[in-house]
Amino acid sequence: MFQELSGANSSKGQVSEFVLMGFPGIHTWQHWLSLPLAWLYLLALSANILILIIISHEATLHQPMYHFLGILAVVDMGLATTIMPKILAILWFDAKAISLPECFLQMYVIHCFVAMESGVFVCMAMDRYVAICRPLHYTSIVTRSFVAKATVFMALRSCLLTIPVPVLAAQRQYCSRNEIEHCLCSNRGVTRLACDDRTISSMYQLLLAWTLMGSDLGLIMLSYALILHSVLKLNSAEAASKALSTCTSHLILILFFYTVIVVISVTHSAAMTVPLIPVLLNVLHNVIPPALNPVVYALKNKELRHGLYKVLKLKVKDN
Repeated sequence: MFQELSGANSSKGQVSEFVLMGFPGIHTWQHWLSLPLAWLYLLALSANILILIIISHEATLHQPMYHFLGILAVVDMGLATTIMPKILAILWFDAKAISLPECFLQMYVIHCFVAMESGVFVCMAMDRYVAICRPLHYTSIVTRSFVAKATVFMALRSCLLTIPVPVLAAQRQYCSRNEIEHCLCSNRGVTRLACDDRTISSMYQLLLAWTLMGSDLGLIMLSYALILHSVLKLNSAEAASKALSTCTSHLILILFFYTVIVVISVTHSAAMTVPLIPVLLNVLHNVIPPALNPVVYALKNKELRHGLYKVLKLKVKDN
């Protein structure tokens, strides 16, 4: 699809490739950033693979909550792998050129994985809501069928609704400039090079962000508001503490994920005197959550820690 659109555009005398310049303002020493970024990428891959191994090997973790966590691990690895090899190639080998079809494909996959991660967070919030607020009905509501249907729905929603983003970008005319002041093919970074009007493309991405991410965040906040209301009614302080502890790690990751998205949107919209900030935030948002998610869950979740000890053949020290 992107190859056809690119071929049609090239016949009109447009540029044949884009050049990803990297981090604006620090081109002379940006290669030093490859060290922490490579470390984060390796951490993301190894930690998420370990999470998948733990969940598959530990029978007690074959529950809906951990199935969603496994899906999150796969999405995280996909998101990090979509951008990090190219970024490291830019920083290490100065491989800045990227063809138009590859650029638009990367743009699509990034949007798709980010939307899927948001959808998985919604599923996990709903799972915690049913487990805490409707415990007697949990096994009848959150079944394997529910997990499968929710996963398929979130995947289809993410894949279909994000298609117009690269398609609209590919239909623009790129007749002169081809240097993108970014490490990846972001929609804004690419379409700002267009010679013709990019209003429709910008409006669709804004609409997608508000409807998709906004509705997801709204459902998550509603779920946790109901959870908090239910927990506050518990007579036992110990039971309330246990119920909240199961949600702490999830809330930490959700707040980080959506807060960075809001900050990126604000910094992109504002006239930034330091363009490095939104670019760096955009890159870190695609690599830090994949590295952070499994670490936070492993630290906060007792069952995962026990599974980790078993996989690594360590003595269990938790009480």
